[in-house]
Amino acid sequence: MRILLVEDDALVAAGIEAGLALSDFVVDGVTTLDAARSALTTIDYDAVILDRRLPDGDGLTLLTQWRRAGVATPVLMLTAKDAVASRVEGLQGGADDYLVKPFDLDELIARLQALLRRVAGQVDRAIHHGRIAFDPIDRSVSLDGQPVVLVRRELMLLEALIRARGRILSTDQLKDRLYGIDDEVESNALNVHIYQLRRKLGRDVIETVRGLGYRLGAVSKEPSA
Repeated sequence: MRILLVEDDALVAAGIEAGLALSDFVVDGVTTLDAARSALTTIDYDAVILDRRLPDGDGLTLLTQWRRAGVATPVLMLTAKDAVASRVEGLQGGADDYLVKPFDLDELIARLQALLRRVAGQVDRAIHHGRIAFDPIDRSVSLDGQPVVLVRRELMLLEALIRARGRILSTDQLKDRLYGIDDEVESNALNVHIYQLRRKLGRDVIETVRGLGYRLGAVSKEPSA
């Protein structure tokens, strides 16, 4: 899952980025409204963490512009203002959730994960696809109820595909969800991760759609022979 973090406090931003990385989020950090506008027009983010007080203005102004333009990306807003009126203003301006500084990093991650579940219409904590169950909270995967060990990028790839719910994701879209702007990516890295997922979860777990990209394979209810 790829997150845009809009926060100009270097210490706060570093803490958030480190915490989200431990939960396998890819985080792109920017410090201004202008940089946030540019980032959101370039990359399809799963969610935005948006501070209100930024060097070039109020984050709420940017959020209002996004919503008026039809941008539906979920937004978790951060603020140093604890007044009820301020929180109401943020929520009415289009924020999906609101967190007051200082905050606990575990709470921020929990709220972000809950927000993503809510946006996806997901009630159960785990996401199921046939014989596969993926728990985004404890980063675990099972096949037919038996745990399957996946490394970090394999987990991230499976999460991107399983959250897409059958939609085709291009190679570039998948790379966007696995790697940050500053990550060095080998040309065959994505193919290696796809191969490993097929080896561990079944050859039909990922379908190649020629010329378009990849999607999760059809639901299989029976173990392969």
